[in-house]
Amino acid sequence: MLDLTTWNLTVPATSSTTLITTQRLNAGYSSQYFRPQRDHSVVFWVPVNGSRTASARYPRSELRETLRNGTLHNWYFSEADNILSAVLSVQQLPSKNKLVIGQIHSKDEPGSNNDPLLKLQYHLVNGTGRIEALLRKYPGDSTVQNIILVNDVSLDERFSYQLRLTPSGRLRISVHSADDNGTYYRQLSSSWGLQQLYFKAGAYAQDNYGPSSEGARATFYHLNTLHRKP
Repeated sequence: MLDLTTWNLTVPATSSTTLITTQRLNAGYSSQYFRPQRDHSVVFWVPVNGSRTASARYPRSELRETLRNGTLHNWYFSEADNILSAVLSVQQLPSKNKLVIGQIHSKDEPGSNNDPLLKLQYHLVNGTGRIEALLRKYPGDSTVQNIILVNDVSLDERFSYQLRLTPSGRLRISVHSADDNGTYYRQLSSSWGLQQLYFKAGAYAQDNYGPSSEGARATFYHLNTLHRKP
């Protein structure tokens, strides 16, 4: 199941993005963009013509990490063993065939350019879905490395991922599907230790052109964060 007690939600409402607070989210929020199901899963929907946040090119229906009282949760990786885990399936993609399903983002502060450390992306290539990590070596880096983790994840197929960042700055990205498993490790640059980070998860479509029926849809069956103090 999804533990929504430490998240808020941004949805791409027609005229402007709408922030759903942690309290409202846990009071039973439901809309076309975020629809809880009877089996306790949640369907995320984001149309390509949806509104965007001020700093983004693309629309999103995406969760952002908070504390239980709704305060934004930003952390230095040295403070804990930091883990985001999810089980999901992707049902629909926009014409560019790309959907970001998880992130380790940096807080907007000097040196970061408000850029993520990591985006985990579902990418349909020649009819075959692959999961790839888009990774920056250091904050503000304009070059993003594309690391393919698994190559054979069909639309509607359940798969899982885990993003783990240890107090020593060791990053582990793992993806498991029915036919393929992939794991990637990296020791982060010490410059990331100066940046406050946070997790994001959901449906962040990498497309912003097309009719209202075009977009991305994903169902999350499990979502959990853990910050385990050393």
